[in-house]
Amino acid sequence: MTTDIATPPTLDVEPTRRHRRLDGATRVSVVIPCYNEEEVLGLLYERLDKAAQTWGTDYEIILVNDGSRDRTWEMMEEIHQKNPRWKMVGLARNFGHQIALWTGLSVATGDVIAVLDADLQDPPEILPGFLNKWTEGFDVVYAVRQKRKEGIFKKSAYFIFYRVLMMLAEHRIPLDSGDFCVMDARVVKAITSSAESRPFIRGLRAWVGFKQTSLPYERHARAAGEVKYTFTKLVRLALDGILSSSTKPLRLASLLGGIVSLLAFLAGVMTVIQRVYATWFSAPPLPGYATIVVGMLFLGGVQLLCIGILGEYIGRIYENVSGRPISVIAETRGVKKK
Repeated sequence: MTTDIATPPTLDVEPTRRHRRLDGATRVSVVIPCYNEEEVLGLLYERLDKAAQTWGTDYEIILVNDGSRDRTWEMMEEIHQKNPRWKMVGLARNFGHQIALWTGLSVATGDVIAVLDADLQDPPEILPGFLNKWTEGFDVVYAVRQKRKEGIFKKSAYFIFYRVLMMLAEHRIPLDSGDFCVMDARVVKAITSSAESRPFIRGLRAWVGFKQTSLPYERHARAAGEVKYTFTKLVRLALDGILSSSTKPLRLASLLGGIVSLLAFLAGVMTVIQRVYATWFSAPPLPGYATIVVGMLFLGGVQLLCIGILGEYIGRIYENVSGRPISVIAETRGVKKK
């Protein structure tokens, strides 16, 4: 009796274009997730549309409304009526920035796809430099932030996060590189083939490989409106980034358990020595109630930490096998479903 063993499918992403040129036969897609961005949408349209007219290519702008509660969707519809090249995807609720970005990438039809934030911290005027790198043969051109316009606390948090992520990730994720990038269509096809319930785009971008390069830029301050990434959302993004890019936290939990066990063993040996050879010490043995309590609390904390790490991974396994769609599109304007 033989048993067939299922093997993971291999994704074929052969290039569809032999020659890369910025001409009328090339389409550039720009994907922009939006959440409560009514205050900046007008300026975004003005700057990005003006920049796009200098590319010398066909282009489409895909705005993804991530369950906004203000007039973002109504303003998107007005923009689409004014310029059909600006296309809209409305999600049924707020799924989060990374899922909204994944959804936009999944409906993009360009030969090369750019990713921007709606707040204009990533200036659209510098996109030609990224597109030129694509014509030189690079499949991914990602931006590296040189300066940030945030406070010292947020800068420090980002600094620590990127270095922890690089240290823990199984595949190299460049330091200080966000979602701002340009990708060849075959890279986007590889990324959107992932069925992860919580996709971390820059982690998937590093995982798929291909020929990649970086371009430095100065990240601007938000053009208008309030910051949408609160501290809680940043922590959640950091956890998703680390847990989706690495299994090292699981090994770290095992290592931490081994260290605690070794310390407990050494403490036990020292206790026996103290009891048997009390004369070696300047004071008689103490009852040690405080030591016992501290040791129990420390061991309990380590156990809860390890259980928490396991729980995070198990939760993601549950989400991935539950079969739910990554996002739900409620309505579109100008977007052709693939």
